[in-house]
Amino acid sequence: MALNLSIRAVRSARAVRSVPRPVSTLLPCRTYATIPTAESKEPRWSYTPPRTKAPFSLHNNAQGPKFHVNSDPALLDKFYTRLLGQDGDKMLSDEVKWLAVTHKSFDQGRRGFNDRLAFLGKQIVQLQASLALVQNSTATSSSSSRDAHDREPFSHPALNGLQNLSPRTKNALTDRKKLAELARTYETEKIIRWNPRLPENLHESGIELVLAQTLYSVIGAISLEKGGHIANKVAQERILEPLGFKTVL
Repeated sequence: MALNLSIRAVRSARAVRSVPRPVSTLLPCRTYATIPTAESKEPRWSYTPPRTKAPFSLHNNAQGPKFHVNSDPALLDKFYTRLLGQDGDKMLSDEVKWLAVTHKSFDQGRRGFNDRLAFLGKQIVQLQASLALVQNSTATSSSSSRDAHDREPFSHPALNGLQNLSPRTKNALTDRKKLAELARTYETEKIIRWNPRLPENLHESGIELVLAQTLYSVIGAISLEKGGHIANKVAQERILEPLGFKTVL
């Protein structure tokens, strides 16, 4: 009986193999909007990729007031000239110049944003701020405090500036409000691309953070395209010195 069952199983397996398998066919592709190609004269920063657009908006306030942002390259070049000096508008490539002033809230981040550039630039500025504090030799010496065992601590002129190196001192000089005020002197508010939560109240929408982040992102962009030496020099001359740091070039 077991032999009959095995024979039936072999026959059924052969019958299944003899059945022709269906051939899958590709479904017709959907037709999308025309996407600008590499030959297109339209720059990447000036349009939203068509395939990133949804057929409808998920935001309730999509029909709210529109916040105007700059789209004039000449106005952007003037900002870089004010910030970086003569020929500052030629220091970065066009795409990176726009990326450095674009916040992630603009166009829902579909054209790129400057978070990573700002993170890199902030590390550079903070490092140069620490070096500027250490190199400041005007720090007062702590030798006036007598030791209980009449011991004299080691002292050296190169170590005098360490007394200035404290998180409180550095944070006080690189405070977000001070960076925002410095950014306003460069008229950064005219060229940043962002979408405030409350267009009628930019302060509550966090414009100080956006302005400070823009300065950091410019330094980060210079570091990637021109190297750390140029980025350090720009951070010292255009950001730290106006904030009150005495830097040694």
